[in-house]
Amino acid sequence: MASWLGGLGSGLGQSLGQVGGSLSSLSGQISSFTKDILLEGTEEVGDAPTEHQVSNSRLREIESVNATQRLENERLKKVCSDLEEKHEAAELQIKQLSIEYRNQLQQREVEISHLKARQNALQEQLQKLQSAAQSAQLGPGVMPPTTTPASFVPVVKHHSSGFQGDDMDFGDVIWSQQEINRLSNEVSRLESEVAHWMQIAQSSRVQGTNNADQSEICKLQNIIKELKQKLSHEIDEHQHELSVLQDAHRQKLAEISSRHREELSEYEERIEELENQLQQGGAGIDISDYSNISELQKNIQILQTEKLEDTQAMKELEDKIKNFNQKLSSVENENQILLNERELVKVEKSQITQEYQRLKSEFIKLQNFVTEQETLLKEQGKKLPPMTSSEEEVLRLQQALLDAEKEIMRLNTLHQEEIQKNLASLQHKDEDITSAATKDQHLELNQLRQDLARKEHELKESITERATLTAELEELDKQNQETMQHMITLKEQISKQHTKTDSTITQLKLDIDFERRKVSEVEAEKMEMSKELEAQNLKMNHCTSALNDLHISNQQFQHNIKDLEEQLKKSQECNLNNKKEISELKQNLKQKEEELSVSQNKLTKIINQESNSNYQDHSLKEREAEIAKLNKDISENKQLNQNLEKSVCDLKIENGKLLSACEELKQQLHEAFSETVSLEKDTILEALKMEKGQLETELRQTEKRLLEQAQKYEQTIEELSSAHNMNITELQVEHERLVQCNQERDFEIAELKRNIEQMEADHEETKEMLTTSLAGQKQLTELIKEKEVFVEKFKNRALALQQELEEYVKDSKKHEILRQNLEERDKSLAAMKEENNHLKEEIERLKDQQSRSPPVAEPKTLDDITELESEITQLHVIKNNLEEEIKLHKKTIEDQNRKTVQLQQSLQEHKREIDESKFQYEQMNVTHEKLFLEKDEEIKSLQETIEQIKIQLHAERQVIQTDSSDLFQETKVQTLNCENGNEKHDLSKSEIERLVKGIREREREIKLLNEKNVSLTQQIDLLSKDQVGKLTQIIQEKELEIQALHASVSSSSYRQDILYLQQQLQAYAMEREQVLAVLSEKTRENSQLKTEYHKIMDMVAAKEAALMKLQEDNQKLSNRFENSSQDMFRETIQNLSRIIREKDIEIDALSQKCQTLLTVLQTSNVGTDSGSGGVNSNQFEELLQERDTLKQQVKKMEEWKQQVMTTVQNMQHESAHLQEELHKLQAQISLDSDSSSKLQMDYNGLIQSYEQNERKMKGFSQELAQVQHSIGQLHNTKDLLLGKLDMVPPPLLMASSVSHASDIPTRTPPEIVSDESKLLQQELERLKKMLQEKEMTIRTLKENNQRLSDSMAAISELERKGQKDTDPEMRQIKEKLDVFQKSLREKDLLIKSKSDQLLSISENLSNKENENELLKQAVTNLKERNLILEMDICKLKEENEKIVTRCKEKETEFRALQETNMQFSMMLREREFESHSIKEKALAFEKLLKEKEQGKMGELNHLLNEVKSMQEKAVSFQQERDQVMLALKQKQMESSALQNEVQHLRDKEQRLNQELERLRSHLLEMEDSYTQEALAAEDRETKLRKKVTVLEEKLVSSSTAVENASHQASLQVESLQEQLNLVTRQRDETVLQLTISQDQVKQYALSLANLQMVLEQFQQEEKAMYSAELEKHQKQTAEWKKKTEKLEGKVESLQESLEEANAALDAASRLTEQLDLKEEQIEDLRKQGELKQEMLEDAQNKLMNLINSTEGKVDKVLMRNLFIGHFHTPKNKRHEVLRLMGSILGIKKEELDQLLSEDQKGVTRWVTGWLGGGGAGSKSVPSTPLRPTNQSVFNSSFSELFVKFLETESRPNLPLPKLSVHDMKPLGATGICNSSSLTETIGSGTSRRSDANPFLAPRSAAVPLITPTSLGAGGSGHLLMKPISDALPTFTPLPVLPDASAGAVLKDLLKQ
Repeated sequence: MASWLGGLGSGLGQSLGQVGGSLSSLSGQISSFTKDILLEGTEEVGDAPTEHQVSNSRLREIESVNATQRLENERLKKVCSDLEEKHEAAELQIKQLSIEYRNQLQQREVEISHLKARQNALQEQLQKLQSAAQSAQLGPGVMPPTTTPASFVPVVKHHSSGFQGDDMDFGDVIWSQQEINRLSNEVSRLESEVAHWMQIAQSSRVQGTNNADQSEICKLQNIIKELKQKLSHEIDEHQHELSVLQDAHRQKLAEISSRHREELSEYEERIEELENQLQQGGAGIDISDYSNISELQKNIQILQTEKLEDTQAMKELEDKIKNFNQKLSSVENENQILLNERELVKVEKSQITQEYQRLKSEFIKLQNFVTEQETLLKEQGKKLPPMTSSEEEVLRLQQALLDAEKEIMRLNTLHQEEIQKNLASLQHKDEDITSAATKDQHLELNQLRQDLARKEHELKESITERATLTAELEELDKQNQETMQHMITLKEQISKQHTKTDSTITQLKLDIDFERRKVSEVEAEKMEMSKELEAQNLKMNHCTSALNDLHISNQQFQHNIKDLEEQLKKSQECNLNNKKEISELKQNLKQKEEELSVSQNKLTKIINQESNSNYQDHSLKEREAEIAKLNKDISENKQLNQNLEKSVCDLKIENGKLLSACEELKQQLHEAFSETVSLEKDTILEALKMEKGQLETELRQTEKRLLEQAQKYEQTIEELSSAHNMNITELQVEHERLVQCNQERDFEIAELKRNIEQMEADHEETKEMLTTSLAGQKQLTELIKEKEVFVEKFKNRALALQQELEEYVKDSKKHEILRQNLEERDKSLAAMKEENNHLKEEIERLKDQQSRSPPVAEPKTLDDITELESEITQLHVIKNNLEEEIKLHKKTIEDQNRKTVQLQQSLQEHKREIDESKFQYEQMNVTHEKLFLEKDEEIKSLQETIEQIKIQLHAERQVIQTDSSDLFQETKVQTLNCENGNEKHDLSKSEIERLVKGIREREREIKLLNEKNVSLTQQIDLLSKDQVGKLTQIIQEKELEIQALHASVSSSSYRQDILYLQQQLQAYAMEREQVLAVLSEKTRENSQLKTEYHKIMDMVAAKEAALMKLQEDNQKLSNRFENSSQDMFRETIQNLSRIIREKDIEIDALSQKCQTLLTVLQTSNVGTDSGSGGVNSNQFEELLQERDTLKQQVKKMEEWKQQVMTTVQNMQHESAHLQEELHKLQAQISLDSDSSSKLQMDYNGLIQSYEQNERKMKGFSQELAQVQHSIGQLHNTKDLLLGKLDMVPPPLLMASSVSHASDIPTRTPPEIVSDESKLLQQELERLKKMLQEKEMTIRTLKENNQRLSDSMAAISELERKGQKDTDPEMRQIKEKLDVFQKSLREKDLLIKSKSDQLLSISENLSNKENENELLKQAVTNLKERNLILEMDICKLKEENEKIVTRCKEKETEFRALQETNMQFSMMLREREFESHSIKEKALAFEKLLKEKEQGKMGELNHLLNEVKSMQEKAVSFQQERDQVMLALKQKQMESSALQNEVQHLRDKEQRLNQELERLRSHLLEMEDSYTQEALAAEDRETKLRKKVTVLEEKLVSSSTAVENASHQASLQVESLQEQLNLVTRQRDETVLQLTISQDQVKQYALSLANLQMVLEQFQQEEKAMYSAELEKHQKQTAEWKKKTEKLEGKVESLQESLEEANAALDAASRLTEQLDLKEEQIEDLRKQGELKQEMLEDAQNKLMNLINSTEGKVDKVLMRNLFIGHFHTPKNKRHEVLRLMGSILGIKKEELDQLLSEDQKGVTRWVTGWLGGGGAGSKSVPSTPLRPTNQSVFNSSFSELFVKFLETESRPNLPLPKLSVHDMKPLGATGICNSSSLTETIGSGTSRRSDANPFLAPRSAAVPLITPTSLGAGGSGHLLMKPISDALPTFTPLPVLPDASAGAVLKDLLKQ
């Protein structure tokens, strides 16, 4: 951070240094500039144009300086913005880092608290167990043995139950904590994204978030935004070019129309000339008419060719527009492609982030697991030696951690590469777009390159930021590595502790054999293999779940197929409807064509009939016009038909595409379904085959195992028999034990190998199953992704089409605004012309005044001054005029801005009116042409008026035609744009939308035409009636006039009148030509003026823009420098005024001094006569000093002026800079508003999604609770069933125990004194009896076993087939498990079906709610936006008004300042002039003084007179100079204005001279023609009368023809209207169907999207369900593992007890025949019952029988040893030996008490304590001998050792307890199992012995502290998810010396 801040400071220092340097250079430039300005004032240039050039050059220099300063300012601003962005980025990074570290600290604190709580619990358990162990150690010596089990058992129960509950609570807490962590991570991620977007909105730069991925994606988004901006810019430029082309097109049309008018006028003149010739010719009328007709036809052909050329030009322009539109569409398509790519990048980014989060979570889990492993290792180090498996697991976990880190690094690198590739592709695309755009626009290339360079710079900056982020990531990785190193050091410390503990333990356990280690390793391997088996079972479960998912997805696909089929049916119905409509339209078209053909035939007949008469010529023209109109209508109808046919074809194509797409989808779905079905069938068949193979292999393996076991048993029997044959010593016992151990280990090794082979086979099968299921899932996911891509493409295209629509609407609005602006500008031009005329008149008036005023006789200097004054005044006037014009322009701009809305409305109304009046005027033209052609021949006096009317009508018609053509072209352009824009969208949706747009446009056109037709028909009827009436009245009046003329004119004067009239006609024709020439000139002038007006308007627009900029600058200046600048101005003005006042005072003082000096001189001159003294030289010196002071003050004034000028210029520069800043700020504000609106929308969407997720979480939690409740009920039912099963065996045991107990007291011991032979005989008899009894008991047990085996076989027949090797209890449990799993699956299926129903209902509801919410949000957003926009508009209006007022105020202030400056400059010049005069006076005074000294009095008087005259002249010169300086500027202005006016006047004079000459010639011609017309009038009258009669007849015929034609036209119009109505109805129906189809398409799209959402939700829910089930299964498997381990431990203990029992039997009884019989019985039992439980029960029964049989017998060797030992023992302990012998020989206690009455109490208690003669249950629990202390070792006698030996050998091992209800518990079952099993055994054996101690178990039964499952728990799941009780010890075993074994006791006995 320090280095970063240092770099920031250095950068700031450099930037500030640059600012200082630039400011110093600026001040230097300003000072030089002010000096130049002041020097400019002193320079006097002779000519005005040279002055103008100088000022222009200065202005250019100033502008260049200004531009350089602006560039520097922009650079500095960029530097500042960069530094601010860096600062913000650093702050954000620091904040994010601090938040992350805080979160980590909180997590670590929570973990520490959990670990502390766990440690406390473990310590409490340890303390309790230690206390229990101590009590167990002290028990045998101090307390009675009955108290120890009672005190310990409830403690164990308490612990186990507590830990079970804690385990459940802890698992729930961990789950909830994980959910909380996940939600908090999501919230933090969303907050970081929101902050990131806000930062992007504030500073248009990309800032990196936690991940480098997000920063790069943000960069891509910014690039895309910039490309969008470029696109919009290009679109705007294209639109501008379109508008320019349209303007050019309009100008061309106007020129063509003007040409057309001129040609028409020429043709009309020719027609008039031809008519005159006809009148003159008289006889050859018909021939001339025909020649005229031919000429007219030629002219018409020429006009048609011109028209075709115009249409070709129009087509070329339209082609250009099409090209532009195509380019636009291509650019938009590329933009869409870029958007799609951005979305793909987003999707990839989301996937990568998900993978990254998953890896992160796994990493956290592994870390937690490692910490827990460390704690477990510490505990193990305290309690047990380190196991090799735990170290292997630690290494494995470290490897997994390293692999996870490598995977994270690999994913990061892959992601970075993908992003770089995307960036490169985007850059290539960007370059392609720019290259495509720059082909037509070379100017934009440079801008785009600059933008690219800037963006590359930004990219580089972003890359540097990314580098910093990567550096931070590396730092984080280093921290992670440091933590890992810390972990490794901790592990090393733990390992050192372990080594220490190992050294101590190895010292204690040196005697442990090498074989036990091997056994432990084999057991660990076995455990690992069992774990792998369980994992593979889990994988199989996963595969089944995946198959279920595939079934569900197939069902959903089937639903989708049905929906698509329904859509196809609907689309086919729509196609049929469309076909029907098309056929109807074709029929209508045929009818129309038939009617047209009929009308054409009629027209041809009419033309043939009326071809003879002159009237036929006129009617032919009319008919031709009508035919042309009809042809136009036909062509329009044909075009409409063609468009409809095209639309129909497009619809057919779209339907075909939809059908093909549906078929493809069907095929894909069928293929997917068939593939899934085939995959499922294949998987099921393969699974069945594999199961069959497994069963067969298992059967074979079991057979092989049975054979091998039989062989091994035979071998053991042989080895045992050989061992029995050997000498009966302790070597034989040890040899047999070792042989048995070897055999058992061989069995175990073989079983483990088989298990390993089975595991490998299962693993391979599961792998194959997984690969098949994964392939199916991948195919399904690919299909889903493709569908999602299709949906996204459709959405993007819809958005693009909407954007195109909006753009077209904007274009139309812009065109309307431009038209309004044109009209307003025309009005303003007219006003400007009027103002110019007024100004010209005023100038003429001023010129007259100047010419009237007589010139004053002045010298040449005065003339120059006056000329300059006049120029100055002119310049002032021009300046004022310009300012007024600027004000007027401002006002007009404001008015225009206000009236835009009104004018838009009025324009629309005018457009409607113009469209309505089109047809009216056309029909009116037709009628007028007919009537006027007829009247022209009759009434030539009305020709001029009629021609004017014709010209007006032609002009109006052409205007209307141009407007209509423009509109038609615009509509055509729009339609073409739509077509060109949409041709590139290949898919069906875009085509449908395009057709809908085209149809809607056609509908609008048809509606407009219908309305126009109706209105025109009404207006034509009205107008025709009115006009016919008016024309009839006019004709009647003219006829009356003609009759009056006939009456007045006599026959003699008739010819003279005709000649006279002809002359008049010629004169009128000449005049008309002249007028037409003038009109053509005027039109040309008008066109020139229009072009000038356009240029002026462009200039005005530029000025307006400049004015707006200046206004913004002024606003900024006012905001920043209102106080400071005003104070500066006021202070400068006050200082200047104060200085001027001081100067005035000083000048007054000087003038007074001069006057006093003059008086003194006069007095001195007067006084010289009388001889008195006068002025001294001292006074002259004072005057010189004052002159110097005045010079200094003048210099100061000049410096003040320079300072004022510099301040003014500084203010101007600052205003320009502030203006630019304001522009930038406004742009940033607009961007901020847009981004904020987008962020609000995104935020609302995120909130909605978060609420939905919360609802889903609540639903899932409720379902989880239900499932847990159901599982609890199932557990209860299972416990009840198991309890019922467990209740069956105990009575058998009770019976056997009772029988044994009853057998014991019946026995009668023989006497001690009898011989050995008697004893042996008695022993043999007793053994025979016991054998018989045992045979009976064995038979009863066999019967019981058969019953039990029958019951078990009935329950578990299916289980025995699959798993014959496992224990019967495991089989029962597995059967029950299968039942429960089936019930669970059935319930899961029910739950899934119900949840599917619920989800479908909830989805429908949620969709509707979402739609409602979206609509509400859209409405509220639109309302808010409208309000915000209205508020913004109001604010902007107010700000504009304020700006205008401020600008006005500033302008007034500026003018006032300029005026004050001018005044100050004038005052300074006056003062300078005065100083010059004073200098001259001083010189004169010096001369006078000198002359006075010389004594020249006359010269002094003369000088005084000259001084006075000079003073007067100076005063006059000052005044004149002031006037001249003020008038100079005015005269300059006036001179320029006058030059312009002179030019105008010259032009006017030329025009007036031309007009004068024309009028003179006209007068002469009129005079000449008057006489001729008088003669021609008489001839005309006769002709006119004849023509009148003919015309009346023609009128009657024409009126009838007109009526007939109007009637036919009305009929045709009605028929056309009916047809149009039919077409409109059909079109409306098609539109309705189209809208319905569109709605259906939208609904289908929504349903598709909803289905996809549902699919995703299903997948997520199923994942959650499967994860929950996985966890449950994992827990269950862990519990089963624990149970199996306990059972294996029990089996091992039982095997050891069997071995010990066999050794005891061999040691006690040396009867080989009985052993052989017993071994045969054991083999028979093994062969009959393959279950281990039966073997154990048989062994227990045999043990019980053997012990009962051996109790009554006395060994001779024993008795001999006792007898000899009695004499060897010391005397004080001989009574114990005697008591022992008595107890062995069966002597009663009373007799013993009598015999040994000396120490009765101690002996009895000692004997009862050892022998426990009271109960028969002393054999229930074998106790391990305690570790003997030193005292006990030395003080222990033979009797004590013998008693201990007998106790250990006589007590049989506990029978294997049956699995109780507690074994089935899922959680924390270990403690309960131990305690409950012990308690049950104790309870069952109360009849034998009540003081059974669980802590006094044999050495082999000692339970290890930590079960082997706890070591390998990390393989299946997280340690935190495991129950705590598994890792805890159940009870501590008491360590036993190896010397205390049974073999050692026997050795002692044999030695004695």
